[in-house]
Amino acid sequence: MKITFYGHACLGIQINDIHVLVDPFITGNEKASHIDIDTIQADYILITHAHQDHILDVEAIAKRTDAIIVSNYEIVTHYQNLGFKGHPMNHGGSWEFEFGKLKYVNAIHTSSFPDGSYGGQPGGFVLKSYNKKTIYIAGDTALTYDMKLVGRQFDLDIAVLPIGGNFTMDVDDAITASKFLDVHRVLGYHYDTFGYIEIDKVRAKAKFDSKLRTLKLLDIGDSMEI
Repeated sequence: MKITFYGHACLGIQINDIHVLVDPFITGNEKASHIDIDTIQADYILITHAHQDHILDVEAIAKRTDAIIVSNYEIVTHYQNLGFKGHPMNHGGSWEFEFGKLKYVNAIHTSSFPDGSYGGQPGGFVLKSYNKKTIYIAGDTALTYDMKLVGRQFDLDIAVLPIGGNFTMDVDDAITASKFLDVHRVLGYHYDTFGYIEIDKVRAKAKFDSKLRTLKLLDIGDSMEI
């Protein structure tokens, strides 16, 4: 499994020859100005919630790639009404896709489209690929005891956690989350995009190190293998 960080909360996940894109917000992110969205491959687009900083480039990428949009019922219905392909899910539900098994799990946040319309309840995803690698994508969320359930149900290889604070949990809460999830490797996201969520990256890594855990912070456009 190859994970590429496209900035903010956007990830590309390649599983064999299948490309899964998460929360595409690129063209509105000045820090990701070197990323050309027309080069991004997507067979599926996972959306954690409807805020603009997670959906801005959904339509452009889905129109070009004919990707299947996967999210909660309200978000998928919104895009289906615009003519896009979609697979609706809801909390606690799982589905076997061609890349593996996907479960839609709880997140504590809000969810509305840029025009203020209802975007359903926010969520996260646990993706267990057919190559046996399992990744938890938290979405925008506070620290929650539900993460303990995820840690009990899944043997996670890595957790993708928001660390910017203010709108989501911060670095300290992410460390606690890693303990709840029983995972020692964390990929941080949802930080540094704008002033409210700027962090000290050196200090953040040191905090994880002090708890015998690893925080991976990718430069925008860089990838890692798990």
